[in-house]
Amino acid sequence: MSVAPDVSVVVAVYNTMPYLTECLNSLIGQSIGRERLEVVAVDDGSTDDSGRELDRFAALYPDTVKVIHQPNSGGPASPSNRALDVVTGRYVYFIGSDDYLGEEALERMVNCADANDSDVVVGKMVGTNGRYVHQALYKENVADVSLYDSALPFTLANTKLFRRDMVEKYHLRFPEHLPVGSDQPFTIEACVRARKISVVGDYTCYYAVKRGDASNITYRADHLARLRAAAEIMDFTAGLVEEGPQRDALLRRHFTWELAKLVQGDFPSLDRELQRQICTGIGRLADVYFTDGIRDAMDVKRRVRIALAQAVAIDELSEAISSEAEHGAPPFVVEGERAYARYPGFRDPRIGVSDRVYELVGEAVPGRLAKGTVLLDSAWDQQGEKLAYTASVRVPVLGDVEGAGVALRLVKGAMPKSADKPGARRLKPGHELRPVVGEMRVEPAVPGTAATVLHARVPLEPATGKWGVRVYVDVAGSTYEIPVSGRGLPMPLARKWGRDDDPYRASALVNPKGRVVVDTAQMYPPKRTVVRRALGGLVRKLKSRSKRKK
Repeated sequence: MSVAPDVSVVVAVYNTMPYLTECLNSLIGQSIGRERLEVVAVDDGSTDDSGRELDRFAALYPDTVKVIHQPNSGGPASPSNRALDVVTGRYVYFIGSDDYLGEEALERMVNCADANDSDVVVGKMVGTNGRYVHQALYKENVADVSLYDSALPFTLANTKLFRRDMVEKYHLRFPEHLPVGSDQPFTIEACVRARKISVVGDYTCYYAVKRGDASNITYRADHLARLRAAAEIMDFTAGLVEEGPQRDALLRRHFTWELAKLVQGDFPSLDRELQRQICTGIGRLADVYFTDGIRDAMDVKRRVRIALAQAVAIDELSEAISSEAEHGAPPFVVEGERAYARYPGFRDPRIGVSDRVYELVGEAVPGRLAKGTVLLDSAWDQQGEKLAYTASVRVPVLGDVEGAGVALRLVKGAMPKSADKPGARRLKPGHELRPVVGEMRVEPAVPGTAATVLHARVPLEPATGKWGVRVYVDVAGSTYEIPVSGRGLPMPLARKWGRDDDPYRASALVNPKGRVVVDTAQMYPPKRTVVRRALGGLVRKLKSRSKRKK
């Protein structure tokens, strides 16, 4: 290649057949053209056919593909650094050897960098085969995105386009001793040093593959290795960014992501000493970096787990994880306009974790309310011509719930479509949808239980419609409307009611979305209504025939 390429792609390779072939094909087939492209692949002592596959591509495309073979180093940092020493492109791009690119990826990112004079360009990534990739950064194209007030801290993989002059100016390299996360220090420093960072969000540039055997190095690292890596990355970041909101914006990712992953599903089953070491390590980092700003910006589940680990409250932490996995989110304790998630350790003086950790601080609670709101009983109460629907509903709220209520709301017309979504709906201040109940009784929570039971008797009006069963409850100063779930609970049989000369039929059912609906209908509509319906049907048929003739 006589002229320096626009972009050099670095591929660190270790035992990634057959994924490697698709990766290399996606590079050779880039719309930017092979004359503008350089691929530098470093075989890190592969024991499968990866080395031979690289040599095959180098023989097929000698002006584009360069291959370096070296003994195994134990991670992607060493081969990536080796490639950086020989690349010649204006920009350098990194790709995992089991992943692949969209056909126009490099052309779009190089064009974006040239148009915006960007030092870093982030191309949209998606996961395949069940691999999770954070998507918040890719909503749109952005010419200049900040590292400190965007979702970029949750997208710190090195799979980005970097201006090579900047990489060499600051001699950015990967720490070779880190078993996992070695790309984060490189990416963080590049983004801190960059004059401008841009996002290509309107085209899928990168497809991140989760291998069928889950053998990606990220999935293979043990707990303590991941803890040590997270600690070094956080300390490194603290050396680049001074204490304050900007550092918090970066380190919140590590508490929410890397550290929180150490105290999830498998933690209760770990060896006690390993549990202690994990908590001690998290505690050391929390003592230094877990600021009030980071705490309040995190969701309450992860916030509580970090705080319990910091307190080395192993039993309470294990219980919080196991209980939530088995029973779902804990109830809310409502005290005036404040609400707290009653996880283990709440107001336990032996542990000493502040109420603020358990408080719902500026976060959405609809999903938790909806999951914990369950219909316990559903029946009719008929007295002469009058009929009432009765329901007992368990809500995951403790404390001040005297203002809670159950109501029937017309599903179509009177309620917005958002009211029939799976989660609870936060009502705007001054809302008009207030509970309308005939009789309401709140059963105080029995000590040791995780909910309050609402008993309601709602008289039915002689009208035709579908009425959704809703609970209204105040949590942390806001009123929430919760659709009541009835899955698995038998509904009462349909009931005839009303005057003998104008009877109605009431049915209680569970709709396809799992919510309870009361359906009321006039059994014998007046003749004029029947005639009107028949004429309407006839008119529709005539119109349909007329259209077909045309």
